[in-house]
Formats: sequence, C-alpha cells, structure tokens
Amino acid sequence: MSAVIKTPEEIEKMRIAGRLAAEVLEMIEPHVKPGVTTDELNTICHDYIVNKQQGIPAPLNYHGFPKSICTSVNHVICHGIPNDKALKDGDSVNIDVTVIKDGYHGDTSKMFHVGTPNIQGKRLAEITQESLYLAIKMVKPGARLGDIGAAIQKYAEGFNYSIVREYCGHGIGAEFHEEPQVMHYGKPGTGETLKAGMCLTIEPMVNAGKRQCKVLKDNWTVVTKDRSLSAQWEHTLLVTDNGVEILTHRNDDTIDRVIEHTA
Repeated sequence: MSAVIKTPEEIEKMRIAGRLAAEVLEMIEPHVKPGVTTDELNTICHDYIVNKQQGIPAPLNYHGFPKSICTSVNHVICHGIPNDKALKDGDSVNIDVTVIKDGYHGDTSKMFHVGTPNIQGKRLAEITQESLYLAIKMVKPGARLGDIGAAIQKYAEGFNYSIVREYCGHGIGAEFHEEPQVMHYGKPGTGETLKAGMCLTIEPMVNAGKRQCKVLKDNWTVVTKDRSLSAQWEHTLLVTDNGVEILTHRNDDTIDRVIEHTA
C-alpha cells in the first residue's frame, strides 16, 4: 500500500474536516476545569460534532472504541476512554478529536492544563508541542519521514524525555488511518519521501520518564509503565507544492497555518 495523493476536490474536503476538528478543541477549552469529568467533556464534544457541525465523531465504535473522543490524563499516553472520574487541579489532559465530514477525516489533539498547571506537566507539554512544530516546518515535497522522526526524537531526548515508539502518525483521508506510518523517531536519510497532495498526521507522544508503555485491561488505554507524565499534540497536514498546510490549525497555534519553502 502506498500513500494516497489527494485530488483538489479531496483536499477541499480535508480542509473542511480539519477546520471542524480544530473548532471542537477551541470549543471545549472553557469546559476543561477542576471537577468536570472526561465523560462530560465527551458528551459536549459529541453533541457539538453531531448537532452543530453535522459531522461524525470518528472514534465512536471505531474497532469497538466506546466514546467520541479520547481523553488521556497525566500518565495516560493515548486512547484514554472518557469516564466519570473528575479532573483535579494540576491535571494535564490530552483531548484527541477526529471529525468525519462528507466522508473525509480531520484528526487533531492538544494538551489542556486543569486549573493551576503542574510545572512538570506544563514543561513536558511545551517541549512536545515544540517537537511537533519542528517536524511540521520540515514537511515539503522531497522530505523523508526518517529525517522528520529523527528530528523529533533528537529534540525531545535533548530534554531527557523519551519518545513512545509503539504508536505513530499516519496518512489520512477517506480512511481514518492510511499509509504511510509516521514514526516520531528514526534515522536520517531513510523512510518514505513526501509528495505534494499527501495528507498525514504528526502526533508525537513524549514521556517525562522512560518510553515503555502498557495497555490496560480495557484494551485501549495506553499508560507509561513507570507512571511518569506523558504529553501529545497532533495536527493533520497537507503536503503542498512547496511546503505544508496545517489543516487543523487553531487560533491558539503559534505556528503559521501555511509554511512555504523557497529553496
């Protein structure tokens, strides 16, 4: 299987789905506060996607996943299932949203700090976002995925953090997960070469402690083995003729939505 090069019509649908996914994260921000449960956040997001956006929350029933968003709190790396446990002051939570609109997927996640941020959690989230931004700025036709993964790994490990290896970014479009797989570690000069018209996610998962993880008995929730904090950020990207367009760009992003390379 090779990466799907999107047509102009498909790219426009990807732009719409990406914008809707970004809007969900912007909408939910004021609701993320001490005392709210992740299940309540799930309900708010579900209702917004279905009723306001006339979209479909992609995670719901995807391979049996029971909820419409993923909420990964503190030492949960990814795929956290929303539940009735209230968030506490100082918690950090990744909310991962994927919206299907007109058959196409927009996939994005961001870190939220509950109440007064935990200093370690805030720092980890900042470095993880910086590693994502570093990677996005490398995306253009001719770039290789091994170079992008190596850059993320070098940056995060430079702060004595570790990269989760079992989960990765991916191509995206009419399917939730398409080729190629986008690793967040790697060897420079290796990996698939990006081409204009490809859509993919980059979504580094970075741990404050060791990189090892385990899946809980619910068969979804992935946690750090050493119970250290974990952080993740994700954007859906379009490889343009001379750079990259961030399809899930939010108002709070500190990176340009469109990045062009002149060289």
